Amino acid sequence: MNALRTILAIAALAAAGAALGDGKPLPLALKGYDPVSYFTQQRPAKGVSTVGYDFDDTRYLFASAKNKERFAADPERYAPQFTGLCTTGLSMGMKTEANPEVYLVKDGKLYVFSSPQARDQAIQDPSVFERARQNFGK
Repeated sequence: MNALRTILAIAALAAAGAALGDGKPLPLALKGYDPVSYFTQQRPAKGVSTVGYDFDDTRYLFASAKNKERFAADPERYAPQFTGLCTTGLSMGMKTEANPEVYLVKDGKLYVFSSPQARDQAIQDPSVFERARQNFGK
């Protein structure tokens, strides 16, 4: 009977491990900046490692439990567009890492850019956003 319990316990642990993934840590969204802060504080604030939330195969950090709760209630509202890639780069067909300190909240959506020049280009040419949307799915 003890052998059966041991086998069942091992099977349960293995199943739990499989459900949790392969054990690799998830990539950190926005280099650890709190996505809700862009909307509530009009500037990015660093999140803390003890206040995290996993969404869309990415780990988000938050400056407060309240911000985590807001995000968890509506992640599509707060998550950066294009999984945090540079919007302008994506509009040109390039998957470029963005700097989360260079951003734009437009029409209730968060966009991040690799540089102030890339953000300025998107502001001057609104078609950048549509081209980025088209290229994101490719």
